[in-house]
Amino acid sequence: MDEREARFTRLYERYYRNVFGYVVLRVPPQTAEDLTGEVFTVAWRKIDEIPEQALPWLLGVARNLARQSHGAAGRARGLVDRLAGLTTDADRHAWDAADHVIARDQALAALRTLSAKEAEAVTLTVWHGLEPAEAARVAGCSRTAFVVRLHRGRRRLARALEASHEPGARVLRPQVVQEKQ
Repeated sequence: MDEREARFTRLYERYYRNVFGYVVLRVPPQTAEDLTGEVFTVAWRKIDEIPEQALPWLLGVARNLARQSHGAAGRARGLVDRLAGLTTDADRHAWDAADHVIARDQALAALRTLSAKEAEAVTLTVWHGLEPAEAARVAGCSRTAFVVRLHRGRRRLARALEASHEPGARVLRPQVVQEKQ
């Protein structure tokens, strides 16, 4: 095995789950594996161009491929809707997990109040563990623009979570946010 093959193998073994986790939130589940495979096909073709910090690069490729794979219709809310889908009916009806499910539902409802760009900023940093500069590359914007999205998203998320814990609070309703594409 030559050095290029060895590097690709290391990238694949180390980051496949990260890339798949990112992709499965953005495309229908039945196409997530195929799209993840496409990401690594691109990685193989461009193995010499991949920077030392490979995860942001791979997630950027995944983001671009996901955007191409499904049109503009529904893209803005797709991420949050897929996150909400992670809670199953079985979870909602399990008595021993009731507190966990309620907290999860409140968190997902709070996440739905964010714009798609704010939700992406929060998930890239919190769930995928990227630094703002890395996440900005994935999101296709400057670090400054990303940090603003992240700050606004965190602030709006905190307010929504606080509101959901107030006595007599009702289920959070998603806020319709128009974004410039």
